[in-house]
Amino acid sequence: MIDRIRRLLRIPPVTLAFVGSLLLHLVAISGTVIVNRDAALYLHIARQVVELGPGAAQAQFDWPWFSLLIAGTHSLLRLPFETAAYLWCVLFMAGTSALLVSICQRYVAGSGYWACLVVLSIPAFNQLRDDILREYGFWFFCVLALWLALQWFEQRGWWRAGLIQLAIVLAALFRLEAVFLVPVFVLCLLPELNTRRGWLGLVQLIAVPLAAVPVLALSGLAGEARVTYYWSLLGPQAVLQRFDVIARGFAEVALQKHAADDARRIVFFGLLFSVLAKFFAVSGPFALLFLNPASWSAVGDYWRKLRPLAVAWLLYFCILLLFLVQQGFVNGRYAGFLNLLAIPLFAMALLVSVKRFPRWTKPFVVLAAIVMLTNVVSLAARKTHYLEASAWLSQNTQPSDFIYYDDSRIAYYAGRGYPMMPTREDLVAAPPEFLQRIRYFVIAARKDDPLLEHWLAEQGKRVLIRFANRKGETVLIIGD
Repeated sequence: MIDRIRRLLRIPPVTLAFVGSLLLHLVAISGTVIVNRDAALYLHIARQVVELGPGAAQAQFDWPWFSLLIAGTHSLLRLPFETAAYLWCVLFMAGTSALLVSICQRYVAGSGYWACLVVLSIPAFNQLRDDILREYGFWFFCVLALWLALQWFEQRGWWRAGLIQLAIVLAALFRLEAVFLVPVFVLCLLPELNTRRGWLGLVQLIAVPLAAVPVLALSGLAGEARVTYYWSLLGPQAVLQRFDVIARGFAEVALQKHAADDARRIVFFGLLFSVLAKFFAVSGPFALLFLNPASWSAVGDYWRKLRPLAVAWLLYFCILLLFLVQQGFVNGRYAGFLNLLAIPLFAMALLVSVKRFPRWTKPFVVLAAIVMLTNVVSLAARKTHYLEASAWLSQNTQPSDFIYYDDSRIAYYAGRGYPMMPTREDLVAAPPEFLQRIRYFVIAARKDDPLLEHWLAEQGKRVLIRFANRKGETVLIIGD
């Protein structure tokens, strides 16, 4: 079947992945009414940079490089801010897809078109195509670094090592955790450290990072607050303390006294399974491949042929596990990078399954194509009520009015920036003096919310106007 598709398309897999990614992204964007929360912040900062200068970015976000890129693109090409942001997201995702298919095509014989099917349909990151995210740049430059590293391990040299380090630096400008690739490559070199070639390779890989650390520290470009935050999450002592707190809490709530000693073990394996479950949950139909015992042979091939990607998967899995311990959650964006790293593994498993069960190939391809479309086509009600509420606020309130926004995107579309607001829980617990200063409350709520109605009665407030979409989701504007 894949031969028929190839004859029909006559497009190389890498090109098909790039073009297919562009088309899927355009379909996803065409159905977008409002941007995601993070995007509104990035776009607001970009606008502030253009109006007030680069110094305005650092005052609002301690890692503003994506916003600076958007601002620079707007200034250079005269594109609207949202268009500039989407342009980079589309190109980064298309480049990531092409690089992953290139890796598969080079190191796994006959996997090119199958890898293209996987990378364009797996839900983990394809379902995010309508969002403006820093992750797109992080993913692209991380995969580029891995693509370069695979070539460097075959034919080493200073210039190739330099390109790898440059790619890691560029990835870190989007998300600082990209620096985890440095120890990944060092770990891949460990078996060779008893040879002169291995030590020379180690020097090539770590020379630039070692030289960059003091330069960044002295220049202040390293983002001290961001580095401190990451260390607070990943520092061994902090992680162990937090893990003990979780284990004690679990033992008190769920275990009998005589079983309290098992709390740590239960919590550890529970968290481990949670991250694994997240990984397979966003793998779509490709998770089914591993129901076939023969597909597990792909894991060994993945480790032997693509060691840097396999080690990166394991190390990033550990990072997610530590983050889950510290923060109590792992969202789809973070876990999606695991699936990116595993694209060659899924392609290998798919090859095995196709050879073993050829009669199931067509139904599986159809299923993957359906998933591909559902990732980018949404039939859910659009958030038109956000735009209507924003328009009302821009026409009926003053910029000087103190307004509480349950979702700051409403402020963004009303032309009031992107104010950092307390959560609704914090708002309820706020002192009366703070609440009295608020002229309007803009709250996204269900049609009938008894808790909200009770709170309104306590505060002596009333609903001035409400806006709803076709699903009945509502934005309330509340005042005196």
